Amino acid sequence: MSKRVGMEVSIAVSEAVKLADVDIVAAYPITPQTHIVEHLSELVADGDLDAEFVCVESEHSAMSAVVGSSAAGARSFTATASQGLALMHEILFIASSMRLPIVMVVANRALSSPLSIWNDHSDIMASRDCGWIQYFVENGQESFDHVLIAFRVAEDPAVSLPAIINLDGFVLSHVIEPHILLDEEEVARYLPPFRPVSRLDPDHPVTMGDFATPEFYLEVKKAQEAALRDSRAVIDRGWKEFAELTGRQYQAVETYKADGAEVLLLAMGALGETASVAIDRMRERGLSVGLVKLRLWRPFPAEDLRQALGDARKIVVLDRAISFGAATNPVAAEVAGLLYDAEPRPRIFNMVIGLGGRDVRVEDFEAILEKALGEDSAPGPVGEYELIGVRE
Repeated sequence: MSKRVGMEVSIAVSEAVKLADVDIVAAYPITPQTHIVEHLSELVADGDLDAEFVCVESEHSAMSAVVGSSAAGARSFTATASQGLALMHEILFIASSMRLPIVMVVANRALSSPLSIWNDHSDIMASRDCGWIQYFVENGQESFDHVLIAFRVAEDPAVSLPAIINLDGFVLSHVIEPHILLDEEEVARYLPPFRPVSRLDPDHPVTMGDFATPEFYLEVKKAQEAALRDSRAVIDRGWKEFAELTGRQYQAVETYKADGAEVLLLAMGALGETASVAIDRMRERGLSVGLVKLRLWRPFPAEDLRQALGDARKIVVLDRAISFGAATNPVAAEVAGLLYDAEPRPRIFNMVIGLGGRDVRVEDFEAILEKALGEDSAPGPVGEYELIGVRE
């Protein structure tokens, strides 16, 4: 029976992995992901989780290990952050190209240099095109739930793709929050045993990830892209079935007091909760503002986002990473491309916030929205963005 308990978000993630009854955990400890795999190692050592825990020498090896275990038909999990994700980069593309339903939690953290252990989204944005399903979660409950949802979707025979759950390092990973945990019987009703579409078996030999000449490579990539886009239907079904089990409904794009708003703020991750407080305060003052929260990053939910943004005259897109030398930043680039043909086209403001863990307060969100309310509604120049909180 479900129960409500207070625990660190990282520990709740580990408990969800335990409930998923994984076969293999391969990991290398890196802040702020460490508590996830530390607790999993304890669960295995104490006999509470019947799995193999492989403590590897690097994150590159961690991803290589779960590629091998998943290809052999084992339910496989890993976790990482920042430089660890960057070290995995080569193997991320192999996992998705081989259609291996690995689940990984990324406790998002800034990339070096300078060295920073604090939160932003630069790590995952550097890997945004790796071919994995990618979720962003807002709080501990969403983190716990999406471990189970990610396995359910990734292992569906119609999908068979790896999935990343992005949770903000420290902002979520090390915070104690109330969680409604599920029991083994409930999880068993939601998450069936893993039955791989194909696997390495000496008695039935197959070849995975082999050499392809130009006559075949293009068609393989087309099939991979189609599989990622088509996974959306299964993602929606996974959320729907989870809601039927728990009453907690998730969507690719969610809105908060967005109806009829002149200015919409678009956020991803844990800062959405802080932003909602700013929206409440400004609505009480009679200001026409609202919030749009993007939970699904890949496959990109274009039509859902188009509907959520509606007829807003101004959209403030929050990025927590910089695309150095590019026309604009990652999330803003997606939104600008999506709305290029919109009529009338809204003005898009791109604000870069929270880099390297810089605090973003309710008052900062209010200032951002007030500035957008006061600006002319004509489209701004491409590539113009503002670093919020930077000292000149």
